[in-house]
Amino acid sequence: MLSITSRLSIPLQEVEFTAIRAQGAGGQNVNKVSSALHLRFNIKTSSLPDEVKERLLNSRDNRITKEGVLVIKAQQFRTQEKNRIAALERLQAFIAAGAQAPKTRRATKPTRSSQRKRMDSKTKHGRTKSLRKPVNLDH
Repeated sequence: MLSITSRLSIPLQEVEFTAIRAQGAGGQNVNKVSSALHLRFNIKTSSLPDEVKERLLNSRDNRITKEGVLVIKAQQFRTQEKNRIAALERLQAFIAAGAQAPKTRRATKPTRSSQRKRMDSKTKHGRTKSLRKPVNLDH
């Protein structure tokens, strides 16, 4: 079990790992050893609560495919085991962020002071603009 929060955890059977060759520099070893990992986690078929699934699927993360599968690529370390741990930590952080309910927005009123300041600045700005008008000498 991978614990996300104190009340939320997912079984490791829902997480799929695929070993791939890492990109970038690494000499001859990089061509022979598949040390990087793709972690695949299907959000839609997971055992997460529905509201958490909904928040995760609605997040604008480009790691989520159209089918609702989260793909995390871990290639920071030279060993597969360390990359596996790093990928699981990133999955844990992603789900934990989705598990937090967004704060409800409360409507607030502007203070009397801020309203007065706004009206005063509008009056001052109007006065400044009226002074820019051409002088009428037709009297």
